[in-house]
Amino acid sequence: MMARQPVFPPPGPCEAGVGIGWRHPHYGELLETLPPLAFLEVHSENFFGAGGAALAVLEQGRAHYPVSLHGVGLGLGSVAGVDPRHLEQLALLVERIEPRFVSDHACFTHGILSGQTAAVHAGDLLPLPYSRAALDVLYRNVQLVQDRLQRPLLVENLSAYVQCPGNEMTEVEFLHGLARRSGCRLLLDINNLYVNARNAAWRGELADPQAAVRLVIDALDPALVGEIHLAGHTEVHEGGVRLAIDDHGQRVCEEVWALYVYARELWGAVPTLIEWDTGLPPLTVLLDEARRAAAVTSPAEVGA
Repeated sequence: MMARQPVFPPPGPCEAGVGIGWRHPHYGELLETLPPLAFLEVHSENFFGAGGAALAVLEQGRAHYPVSLHGVGLGLGSVAGVDPRHLEQLALLVERIEPRFVSDHACFTHGILSGQTAAVHAGDLLPLPYSRAALDVLYRNVQLVQDRLQRPLLVENLSAYVQCPGNEMTEVEFLHGLARRSGCRLLLDINNLYVNARNAAWRGELADPQAAVRLVIDALDPALVGEIHLAGHTEVHEGGVRLAIDDHGQRVCEEVWALYVYARELWGAVPTLIEWDTGLPPLTVLLDEARRAAAVTSPAEVGA
């Protein structure tokens, strides 16, 4: 029997614009000034529960903007499955807020150790091997979530600092397989692609990080991409180790901006989010990044 594939709603007029991650220090100022934004994104888990001040603020924001719920706790690639309590809390929030997008990551977060019955949580988003077995697990969990929410998910590619053994396909083939099989769409984080490529270059595995990311963008089916994330990262040079860390604590770097322009030239308008989660700057800085993203146009958009 073929799995039911949810149908993603057609784009609306606000969806091809740019939004920002809405974090606690900016709650009041944003509601007072109501800057022109296509949508706001919040972390789903911060608003679980039946009430409270945080949920009341989110409902105020929802009165002015479409909202995207971006999660970090489903553990969609976890063999132990999705925690039913977590999923139920998410479902209640979705019913209350009616978000435009609901998203999480292509990763695992928890598992059951030998001799134990309760899942152990890693406290991080851990990478999956690009294997048929891992794809089967990811598909089953995504389908379970979509069935409960009665809507398709956006699933984000991961920034990873360790290499998983057992790859049987490329990352693009893995993500395409998930989206085409489940009916979900992809949330493409361009900074994550660049961080992974930068770290691979430092390990001597490739020569040009930007060229490597452009090849990924070339290979992706734009019909499967529902949203783009842009964020900053930190580069650490210490004790002979060089590492790019996806900390969402900086402005978007010039290399990632160039890759975003490249993607937009190929794909046209895609809903785009500016992520900033650590060392939050004044709201004006996020709005400046959003304006820069909004200024990028594709040849099709300008009639070329």
